[in-house]
Amino acid sequence: MTNIKKKQSITEYMKNATSQKIASSQKRENVRQEELLSGKFISHAKGFGFVVVEGYEEDFFIPEEYTAGAFQGDTVQILPFGGHPDKKTGKRQEAKVLRILSRGITQLVGTYEQSKNHYGFVCPDNTKIPWDIYVPKERSKGAVTGHKVVVELTDYGSNRRSPEGKVVEILGHINDPGVDIMSIVRAYEIPTEFNDNVMNQVQQVPSEVCPEDMVERRDLRDVVMVTIDGEDAKDLDDAVSVSFSDGKYHLGVHIADVSHYVRENSFLDKEAKKRGTSVYLVDRVIPMLPHALSNGICSLNAGVDRLALSCIMTVDEHGEIIDYEICESVIRVDKRLSYTQVKCVLEDETLLSTDEYSGFAPFYPMLLQMKTLSGLLRQRRRERGAIDFDFPEAKIILDKKGRPVDIHPYERNVATMIIEDFMLAANETIAQNYYWMESPFVYRVHEVPDTDKIQKLVTFIYNLGYYMKSIGKAKVKSGTGEVHPKEIQKLLDKIAGTPEEALISRLTLRSMKQARYSVESSGHFGLASNFYTHFTSPIRRYPDLQIHRIIKEHIHGGMTEKRASHYKEILPDVAKHSSETERRAAEAERETEKLKKVQYMERHIGEEYVGVISGVTSWGIYVELPNTVEGMIRLSKLSGDFYYFNEASYEVIGEMTGRTFKLGMPLKVCVADADRTMKTIDFDLVSEYNLEEEES
Repeated sequence: MTNIKKKQSITEYMKNATSQKIASSQKRENVRQEELLSGKFISHAKGFGFVVVEGYEEDFFIPEEYTAGAFQGDTVQILPFGGHPDKKTGKRQEAKVLRILSRGITQLVGTYEQSKNHYGFVCPDNTKIPWDIYVPKERSKGAVTGHKVVVELTDYGSNRRSPEGKVVEILGHINDPGVDIMSIVRAYEIPTEFNDNVMNQVQQVPSEVCPEDMVERRDLRDVVMVTIDGEDAKDLDDAVSVSFSDGKYHLGVHIADVSHYVRENSFLDKEAKKRGTSVYLVDRVIPMLPHALSNGICSLNAGVDRLALSCIMTVDEHGEIIDYEICESVIRVDKRLSYTQVKCVLEDETLLSTDEYSGFAPFYPMLLQMKTLSGLLRQRRRERGAIDFDFPEAKIILDKKGRPVDIHPYERNVATMIIEDFMLAANETIAQNYYWMESPFVYRVHEVPDTDKIQKLVTFIYNLGYYMKSIGKAKVKSGTGEVHPKEIQKLLDKIAGTPEEALISRLTLRSMKQARYSVESSGHFGLASNFYTHFTSPIRRYPDLQIHRIIKEHIHGGMTEKRASHYKEILPDVAKHSSETERRAAEAERETEKLKKVQYMERHIGEEYVGVISGVTSWGIYVELPNTVEGMIRLSKLSGDFYYFNEASYEVIGEMTGRTFKLGMPLKVCVADADRTMKTIDFDLVSEYNLEEEES
């Protein structure tokens, strides 16, 4: 027997289903057309759902009897009914689904289980889908119990009848290495293979830079430059150079000229646009471009000639960019450095005398200049109000079978900040240049947060003893209140090192809008910048590649009225699709990380750890361990008292004892459960923990 959690068997579902009042267009309800709304249906495992309607702040709640068989992701027409939403109680406006306008999902990934009868069913990995998918035996493709499969929906069912489907692909058994990650990849419909047309075109790409390709390019092969990346990086798309003279820094950011090899409307270009971005998962990278380009001719490998687009900036002693030049170039990287190497040598100069770091000596003066210049650029951004979130990322180490063997925080350091600061400078410079040229362009925008969300944040932090200026209730209620990013950065500075830091930082981030791509330059709130774009990663982001084409047309004088009209026509779709694929990649990356953390903790059931409270809710206390793993202590499992959540003070309090659990409190916990299906980790409370006693 395999350990499969069935949400509800087909037989049970059919037996327990009762006649329900189903809202549908066939009922010919007497409603006016203007009362109807359209939106995206989000299902819930318990049968009810929500509909997200563009322009409405709150989702509409759809009771189970009024879903009309709508499926996760469907576009539906709804009729609101009942009272208005109540912000105090959190009650949403209710609605009924009248009609399904279009289906959002055609395929699902799940675990197959064979019935004793002549059929099987697939338990979807997506926990929002409350039904198993019925599969006739002749449509199972030979799947057996425990197989991870892709099932194509042939009938979406209804409130009384389960959906049906056919198996179109068997990914492997749930215990086979890599199948867990591939299941997530397929669930998000991320393409993994390149078709024959693309690969045939790749074979025509040279492995070395041809002499004729260097003509009319700025020859920068004598300029000392390096790449600084992670140890395991293979697609190196940015190199940097720094020199200092006459009281000024000369910063060069040199980006691989991918557009020279990926021509517009070619098979390579169409595939790159479809993918939108490379996807970096725990155990693999799914590239936007084939490896012959991403790891080969387009990668800025040391010691070989490469084509690039260079943004060469002059920076004064205050960190202000006072001059710049954008040009096509040919470069030759002198040395590949890793973040860890640069961090170590900048923190300990004596390492230069060791064998391991002996080759760093010629580059050490430039690295020192990079460190100083990076600090100047960062300080200038902070002065104008840029927000600097610093969440430690998880580094998950896997064995050859894909099993997690270690997890530890992967934090920013001086080397990562150097590259970050230099790339930000180049991206802002490029965006500003082409904005004032009034050229068609793709910008990276981050709008001002909604005043309601900021007001909720202000109220919350006030209860914790913090205050944020530049916004008041009167202004918020009139819809005119705004907050400057500088005030948010001040808040982050105040909470640095406090028990509330992690929670307030996350809540602050959630109160903001999501950054996206746009043809309009509406500014970047988080960076406190009027102009921003993505120019620095054309190997792994399609907008950067598209921007490179625009830059090159300007350099060669080819941006005619006809070409400008062409870009104005295609760029809105490029921006929209790139934003969507970026979100898809981020969600898949988060899901794989959550899964591996659960798998890691499965092997530590019963073991005790010390962590800190990272969040409290009405249903449980979240505890984060030093290795970034987060689990929950359910309030129902706290013994000796009845515990309730005090929203005003953001604490869990015992009703009789007054025992309190608050943010940042250290606790000793025991790992109680790790659920792969739900990707959740449960802790049991062992005791409160005194860090001072431990240190003494």
